[in-house]
Amino acid sequence: MSVLEARDITKIFVDGDTATPVLRGISVTIEPGAFVALVGPSGSGKSTFLSIAGTLLTPTSGSLQIAGLEALGLRERELARLRNRHLGFVFQFHHLLEDFTALENVLMPVYGAQHAIDATWRKRGRELLVRVGLADRISFRAAKLSGGQKQRVAIARALVMKPELVLADEPTGNLDRASSSQVMSLLRELSRDEGTAFLLSTHDEAIARRCDRTLTMVDGLLTRPPSEQVA
Repeated sequence: MSVLEARDITKIFVDGDTATPVLRGISVTIEPGAFVALVGPSGSGKSTFLSIAGTLLTPTSGSLQIAGLEALGLRERELARLRNRHLGFVFQFHHLLEDFTALENVLMPVYGAQHAIDATWRKRGRELLVRVGLADRISFRAAKLSGGQKQRVAIARALVMKPELVLADEPTGNLDRASSSQVMSLLRELSRDEGTAFLLSTHDEAIARRCDRTLTMVDGLLTRPPSEQVA
């Protein structure tokens, strides 16, 4: 079973009498454990597609399945549950809560799922922080962490609920070259060890080359033939 199956996704933004088509029929399938780059120029529709794939934005038309579940037409509470159980998110800007510790930030999706934060969840959070190289920063407030460390916390947070798919929008775009390379190595390692699929939007060709497959988007269309649009 695929972790993401999008078929003929379109998105038209309407502002008064002006209609702006952003996605023009995107079809993508991502299998478990896949590591896929989504590349294209600014304004090509990459972030819009990731938002739709993450059920944060509703398409104008098309169909979307997450881990075998039909995502379109669900109520907001059902969508929130689907996102929490099956998806993880990593953004260019980490979006941590600065006054909370690294561990508390990692455990935020657990709070969101209304689970009690018991010893099992705390162990999971600590183990992920160790895996991302922050064993000595577990109890540090996010405000005291460097940019690269904050992004590592965000990666651990994305994985804490053991999602089938992580959507990453320019996850290294705010990092220097050395930190970017380290984060990519970490993502690949975690994808392999956790069995999690990743779909990463990036402008960086060096980042895309480190992925198993690259999908190229231009003007709201994938430029590769349909046989190569399946990851």
